[in-house]
Amino acid sequence: MTTREALPEPRLDVLVRGSGPALLLAHGAGGGIHGNFGLVLDDLARDHTLIGPHYPGAGNTPADEKPLELDELADQLVASAVSAGEESFVLVGESLGCAVAVRAAARHPGRVRALVLTAGFPVADPVLALAARLIKSLAADGRWEEVARLACLSCMTAKDLAEIEPAALDTLVSQTLAAMPAGTVDHFDLVSRVDVRADLAGLSVPVLVVVPTGDRLVLPDGSRRLAAGIAGAELVELPGAAHVLSGPDRATWLRHVRAFLGTVGPGTR
Repeated sequence: MTTREALPEPRLDVLVRGSGPALLLAHGAGGGIHGNFGLVLDDLARDHTLIGPHYPGAGNTPADEKPLELDELADQLVASAVSAGEESFVLVGESLGCAVAVRAAARHPGRVRALVLTAGFPVADPVLALAARLIKSLAADGRWEEVARLACLSCMTAKDLAEIEPAALDTLVSQTLAAMPAGTVDHFDLVSRVDVRADLAGLSVPVLVVVPTGDRLVLPDGSRRLAAGIAGAELVELPGAAHVLSGPDRATWLRHVRAFLGTVGPGTR
């Protein structure tokens, strides 16, 4: 199996579900496997083996004492899949997980058979960099409810925000706060530092890039820059979709992803 880097001892908390060709899931900052992929886990597990590692400070993975590094995180994801008995896999990334997925494909060619990149970015644009800075600043002051409010503001569409009742918004903020993993600040610190632009031209696997056009946190141009940098990448748009996909938008996402997976050959175990 072709790989440029040795694999570390896996140490991430991992969800494993289903059977069939492997899908390795890379979640976003301040999220987790259920938070990002919960709406489609049961469907995809019908005919795929899902491997969902949690970054440090998410799920049951302890937070790191040092800042997260993209190379190390990418290696840990790949090590999680190999430890689960999967020698190759399709890597499915969301938001920060897209950068993790791209770096994993660059460091471990031959293991990554294809990429699905949703709401991603090669490097933080000024809007995302500002959001990451605000999250870190508010959290440092212990203002976690404001962090949750910023997350809601960023991850909903303008239409949703205009129509939601104040009481419903307060409930959503409380739910967001309760679901926020301990490693949220560490994740967004990494968001502000990743840069995979140099990795894109070297990718030679099939790639599907999905763009939620109503995204207010990772602006749609981030996904478009990913697609433009990868030869042969397929790009599809989810009109009006937010950073956190609604049920109907996730159903559309699933149709596109299943059609794409149908073009990718089975892996090795």
